[in-house]
Amino acid sequence: MKKTLALLSLAAACSLGTAAAQSNRPIKRVLLISVDGMHAVDFANCANGMSTVNNGAPYCPAIAALGQTGVNYVAASTSKPSDSFPGLTAIVTGGSPALTGVYYDVAYSRSLDAPAKTTGNGVAAGPCKPFGTPTGTTTEYEEGIDIDQTKVNGGAPGAALTDGGVTSIDTRRLPRDPANGCNPVMPWEFVRANSIFSVIHQAGGYAAWSDKHPAYSSVASGIGISALDDFYSPEINSVVIGLPAVTTPTGISCATVRDPGADLTAWTNSFQNIQCYDTLKVDAILNQIDGKNHLGTKTTQVPTIFGMNFQAVSVGQKLIEKSIGTPGGYLDAAGTPSAVLLDEFKFVDASIGAWVNELKKQGLYDSTLIVITSKHGQSPIDSPRYVAQLNVGTSPATLLSNAGFIPLSESTNNPVGIGPTEDDVSLIWLNNSSETDASVQILEQNASATGIALGQMYYGPSLALNYNDPTVDPRTPDIIVTPNVGVTYSGSSKKLAEHGGFSHDDTNVVLLLSNPRFKPNTVKAAVGTAQVAPTILKVLGINPSALDAVRIEGTGVLPAVQ
Repeated sequence: MKKTLALLSLAAACSLGTAAAQSNRPIKRVLLISVDGMHAVDFANCANGMSTVNNGAPYCPAIAALGQTGVNYVAASTSKPSDSFPGLTAIVTGGSPALTGVYYDVAYSRSLDAPAKTTGNGVAAGPCKPFGTPTGTTTEYEEGIDIDQTKVNGGAPGAALTDGGVTSIDTRRLPRDPANGCNPVMPWEFVRANSIFSVIHQAGGYAAWSDKHPAYSSVASGIGISALDDFYSPEINSVVIGLPAVTTPTGISCATVRDPGADLTAWTNSFQNIQCYDTLKVDAILNQIDGKNHLGTKTTQVPTIFGMNFQAVSVGQKLIEKSIGTPGGYLDAAGTPSAVLLDEFKFVDASIGAWVNELKKQGLYDSTLIVITSKHGQSPIDSPRYVAQLNVGTSPATLLSNAGFIPLSESTNNPVGIGPTEDDVSLIWLNNSSETDASVQILEQNASATGIALGQMYYGPSLALNYNDPTVDPRTPDIIVTPNVGVTYSGSSKKLAEHGGFSHDDTNVVLLLSNPRFKPNTVKAAVGTAQVAPTILKVLGINPSALDAVRIEGTGVLPAVQ
């Protein structure tokens, strides 16, 4: 699998197929962008314009320009569940949760034991006997495993103010594997399939990624953290602070807190503050385009594969910021953005425009493939359909906790635990899979109270077909509940949308592949974001079969890039 970059570049021209035939120059690098929450209809609206928004002009001119030299997949679907963790994992491995074992950032495993130290979000410490029988545990791969989740740098010893990374992880807060002597399971070890970062690094490429938690070093699955030559992960759920020398691409200083009246316990609590947070990662990409590390403090090289996720649109879609009396979200089912969501789209577009300009400045634009997609969508687009179910009824996990069927670490009756895995989906792991039928009967009898009268339940053969048999795979939930569209298992009044579920709004996301030598093309065939991984390898001249997901699950290259 070892190849030189020169050979990879030479092979890329032949391997791209339809798209590459439009170019006389090989693609040497890929900029991978996840605009979390961005639907396919959002791309259509912001790139083409809406008569009632921005005087009818496109409100994403940079993205619109990329669409003029891009392949647009309008029927792209994320992973199911559509949470950030399995969503990103699918994009970079090509694998489904059945292969990767990744169902949610907070999930459950029957083959692992509790961490040695209680996590910051409440997964309790517990015993682990080396090479003994596992007791099962909630698995947390989010801010709760940080040394100090209140700090942007995650509490990493000696780190700069905003320089979060792998050293921010408190390994004592990770789940432990008794089959491996009770050693902690690092994020990249938790994923059961290799990633494009590992494959590209092994082929001699330079790999970099920026994301919202140190836990997202999970993208290094395969050969481990050495796969990431540069990794940046300022903690998104840290306390909001001023960011010296940081200015958004729209020209707004972040040196002082932009929205001091907001809840400052997390950057996601404010439409304005989230833009300052995302700008940290935007600046990291600009530095990498210039051949430096993410902070711009060291000369390295331009990555072969690099990118980041944006949180601004996701916040704009679902937040109700009471301190300013303004809700986000959409004005109608057509996807007309509210004023604050429109501002988030403009921020993201300005950021992407800044990268395009820098690529052109450095003479790299023609040889770069830009991929814009999303880990997940957001549901519902039609905001009046949103239901905070715990205010009007109950949840599947609550009912089954009361029946005594749910492990303590997942139970709603655990006063100090992190709680069940429920958003606009409910993933249920039982104390014993033999209790599945009894649990389903309880849920069927309470379909209205749990908001699933028009939803679906997957268990037994309907679940095992796509997610493995839970009696065989220790990661598979016993039951997956997808409720009525709009139902979220929350009692909060701070949101009007959520993700994680299987609905169209949850899963139908933007997917655009752009290069200046491509002709515009719209593909209406159903595709998956998991196909991004083998496609990236193919355009770089690396055999997609180097990915476990391609060999085991048959994940294919995206059409029009054959």
